[in-house]
Amino acid sequence: MRTAFHDELSQVTDDLVELSELVRSAIRSSTTALLDADVRLAEQVIESDREIDARRNELDARSVDLLALQAPVASDLRRVLTSMRMSGDLERMGDLARHVAKVTRLRYPEPAVPPELHDTFRRMGEAAERIVARAAGVIVSQDLSEARDIETIDDELDELHRSMFTHLADTWQHGTTSAVDVALLSRYYERFGDHAVTVARRVRFLVTGAMDSVEHDAVDVDDGV
Repeated sequence: MRTAFHDELSQVTDDLVELSELVRSAIRSSTTALLDADVRLAEQVIESDREIDARRNELDARSVDLLALQAPVASDLRRVLTSMRMSGDLERMGDLARHVAKVTRLRYPEPAVPPELHDTFRRMGEAAERIVARAAGVIVSQDLSEARDIETIDDELDELHRSMFTHLADTWQHGTTSAVDVALLSRYYERFGDHAVTVARRVRFLVTGAMDSVEHDAVDVDDGV
């Protein structure tokens, strides 16, 4: 009986990794759609978010069944509850990728990002891909040194986000609507990184049992589109 229980626990971890891969694909495609003004790809990202939501719901349902039927205690209980919280973080990251795609769709056929900012957003997209891939690795390995690497990538995203506002304040020549789009888009990538950091902190709690501040103070922003 306990063997079956631990097999179910392992499946929950596998589900989290699969969810991470879906999120990684979503942020990669949404960045490509943004930079290429590719409305078809943007629509695919928006539609694929349904699968991310469904996977999150399936994972949480599996976890609830484990709680109800197996009554786990101690570290096993912590593992189930932490997995449910991480699935929420990953689902929210998928939402943020969808938000990027929705801005692309809203501004089509015009590009949402001026050419001089393409490199910055490309770098943000690449950092976002790396951070969710690293989060998936940490979920499996539970290596706390790798969890610290996630915070380093998040610092990179934060710096790119700050540089965007410097550009808006100093040299912006594309009008108010475009400025709002760029500010929102930059914020979506920055929040994407924050959620990955939260996943890493949940893994730290899972391994050590020590309470940490796993929630970021900043609130999620609505896409408004």
